Amino acid sequence: MAQYTRIEVAQVMKNTGMVPLFFHKDIEVSKKVLKACYDGGARLLEFTARGDFAHEVFGELTKYAIAELPGMVMGVGSVTDAGQASLYMALGANFIVTPVLREDIAIVCNRRKVLWSPGCGTLTEITRAEELGCEIVKLFPGDIYGPQFVKGIKGPQQWTSIMPTGGVSPTKENLEGWFSAGVTCVGMGSKLMAKDADGNFDLEKIESKTREALKIIQDLRS
Repeated sequence: MAQYTRIEVAQVMKNTGMVPLFFHKDIEVSKKVLKACYDGGARLLEFTARGDFAHEVFGELTKYAIAELPGMVMGVGSVTDAGQASLYMALGANFIVTPVLREDIAIVCNRRKVLWSPGCGTLTEITRAEELGCEIVKLFPGDIYGPQFVKGIKGPQQWTSIMPTGGVSPTKENLEGWFSAGVTCVGMGSKLMAKDADGNFDLEKIESKTREALKIIQDLRS
């Protein structure tokens, strides 16, 4: 079961401004990357469940977070139907992120008061998601739409909370564009998950990049 309500999760997203995205099939590697993000100041992680037996890794990773990383809010991305959403909520997911808007996912998440963030690409989709109870809409793929799209949406719908994923990097120039346009938070994956020359995750760089990105966001908001 979720450790946090959807309102609590939405508040953490708003307060920190960033959700790291990550997937790896090895649980020990996953624990190290999660710890690096946590040490860098992140308090959310979207586990992008795209591999075989991903739910098994997520279950163990969530147990680790509860035991060792107080305040870390674990969620799952790339969820495509209600059955998958229910499975991950049973394993402790505090939020569900989807690539598309699906009402069946909205229903099962709302029943458990778990935050769900659907991938939307039009004002009509965003409006429908909000009618279904969505707190924060995922803009995906973010690099296709860009900050100008966010600015355009926020004109007629100032109440809409948007989280772009894709095309977000831990630089002042990139983040300033998104937050100046009015996003609530950003999802950041490959640009944050640094690797060394051998293709292994560089934990020190991941921690430092996480810390730097969060500091940039904090400064942009001040």
